[in-house]
Amino acid sequence: MANLESQKFQIQKTEINYLKGVGPKRGAILKKNGLLSIRDILKYYPRRYLDRTNVKKIEDLKVSEQTVIIGKVIRFNIKKNFRRKIFEVIIGDDTGTISCIWFNGLSWITDKFEIGDVVAIFGKIEFRNGYSIAHPEFDKIDGNENTVNTGVIVPVYSSSSELKSVGLDSRGFRKIIFNALEKSNKELEEYFPKSIIKDQNLISYKEAIKEIHDPKDNNSLRKAIYRIKFEEHFFFQLLMALRKKKIKDTNGRSFNKKGEIVKAIYNNLPFELTQSQINVLKDIRSDLSNNKNMNRLLQGDVGCGKTIVAIMASGIIIENNAQVAILAPTEILAEQHYKSFNNHFKNVGIEVGLLIGKMKSRDKEKLINDVVSSKINILVGTHALLQENVKFRDLGLVIIDEQHRFGVGHRKQIMDKGYNPDILSMTATPIPRTLAITIHGDMDVSVIDELPKNRPSIKTKVISEHDIDSVYDLMKNEMESGRQCFIVYPIIEESEKLDLKAAMTAYEKLNKDVFKDFTIGYIDGRIKKEDRDIEMKKFLNNEIQCIVSTTVIEVGIDIPNATVMLIENADRFGLSQLHQLRGRIGRGNKTSYCFLGKSKEESTERLKILEKTSNGFNISDEDLKLRGPGEFFGTRQHGYLKTGLSDFYNDGPIIRNARSLAFKLIEQDPQLNKKEHRKINHILNYDYKSMLELINIG
Repeated sequence: MANLESQKFQIQKTEINYLKGVGPKRGAILKKNGLLSIRDILKYYPRRYLDRTNVKKIEDLKVSEQTVIIGKVIRFNIKKNFRRKIFEVIIGDDTGTISCIWFNGLSWITDKFEIGDVVAIFGKIEFRNGYSIAHPEFDKIDGNENTVNTGVIVPVYSSSSELKSVGLDSRGFRKIIFNALEKSNKELEEYFPKSIIKDQNLISYKEAIKEIHDPKDNNSLRKAIYRIKFEEHFFFQLLMALRKKKIKDTNGRSFNKKGEIVKAIYNNLPFELTQSQINVLKDIRSDLSNNKNMNRLLQGDVGCGKTIVAIMASGIIIENNAQVAILAPTEILAEQHYKSFNNHFKNVGIEVGLLIGKMKSRDKEKLINDVVSSKINILVGTHALLQENVKFRDLGLVIIDEQHRFGVGHRKQIMDKGYNPDILSMTATPIPRTLAITIHGDMDVSVIDELPKNRPSIKTKVISEHDIDSVYDLMKNEMESGRQCFIVYPIIEESEKLDLKAAMTAYEKLNKDVFKDFTIGYIDGRIKKEDRDIEMKKFLNNEIQCIVSTTVIEVGIDIPNATVMLIENADRFGLSQLHQLRGRIGRGNKTSYCFLGKSKEESTERLKILEKTSNGFNISDEDLKLRGPGEFFGTRQHGYLKTGLSDFYNDGPIIRNARSLAFKLIEQDPQLNKKEHRKINHILNYDYKSMLELINIG
């Protein structure tokens, strides 16, 4: 890729320290928050707008509505209530007063107001001895911001306590962004060709940046938001198009020999494949039979039968005298895959190997030698597979399970052990289509959307603390009948120590009191991996009837005898994560039960979505709608999925248009060397440099 420097672009790259109103102290904190240059500030978009075209008088307020009120500060004070400090500001207009309150952590707010200040406040209206708003957003209004004028839309910017400590609250950001707009106004050149601007009905980049930070009216703001969203999605899709082209242009191998191995495995299956599984196998066979690299993602809900599809695909590779590597994120999951693969391949005389970290050195050495000599042609393992001394004679297929648990670097390491091996990635996290074509836009996607026949349903119920005794009674009945149970506690990074203590305390109480007649186990992320595995082995062998755990059991634990799961504080999980956890039960032939304990009444409706459906794709749609892509997977593994204004739930039409344009552009001009595309190339290499590196486009 050529990296063409634009003279007009240079001023946008100016270090943030040199922007009027910033200086060294503010600059250091801005840089700490990823805002390094004037361009970064211009791309720091508002998270909300105060629409003063519809300001309400206090006498016209309604409880539960969110609205803007403009008034003067009448008084303020700090008071104590139930051992916590409350900062209260009374705002008044000519029709009444409203109380604005903040709880705890008040150091940043207490010196923000003076008697007589004119402020705009925004928030949800409550009524407690008069109208009030808890933790409202607010803006002090300068003399030149006429509160009487209508038609004014004020941007509100995100700000942390650290930023606020140097005066960079929303108002502070408005001032330095105004300076940035003024400084770079002439340099905000268009990088889309006129044909794209016209075809996509876009306003200019210069106009979009101005309107996004200082909108004239709602119509101008809508056009600016559309333009910014379109370009964000366009560049994401451009990255995917480049990646996909690189993969497709790489010479692969043709695995088209059809022999007895796959046929024998199929004939020995103790169940019928679903039509969905058959369709996916057709996709995979088609990929493997041509001489282009397969890069396919297999999506399927928990328990839908992805593993047997992977086994059949592996059979095709073995028929063609090549080797298969199966990469799993945990030793327990690797061991389960080994067991499944071995059960099917031992009947056709194919040996399967297992490589995990806890193996003895001499056993590892023998295994690696057996792989190099082709005595073993299917190797299942964890990150241990990535070690430099692990070599294959002829690696033809890499299967990556729960692929979002591995970084781009990990995937490259395993692929480098063969000559352009085919890739089959699998995930039990159903991903909404709009998100899938963004983060997996470089892959072909197959979906298994049927569960095996005769699979019993999981009865799911949202419960309160008043129901807990009856849940414990049901669990006792299940355990007395020889079945097993899970109790899961959330661990949130911000309160990890407290959460772990709560989980351990609950375990001790359950062990000594509630379930004293049963054998109870406990695992969390702090416990050594070897000890966790020992505990899980005991659970797998039914030596433990109930296990208290954090989310370390989320993926890959296959215990058909487990019929009950109680998830405490379920409202602290996303819906997709809860669905993943629920998938650990209901894997046998007995009716299973999942109970979702809530700590907040307002979370009931959200959790009840899981009562109504077991369709992971419907659940993931709701989850994306509620939480956004940044939190969809529970952690931010993807690295390059960073957005400004993009909304993956509602931007479907924009994403499809951007994707179509991006892929067409790369098909016509793969290097983006044409004169009309050079500015796009420059933006790609400047704004998206780290993403280019992450997806390995050189």
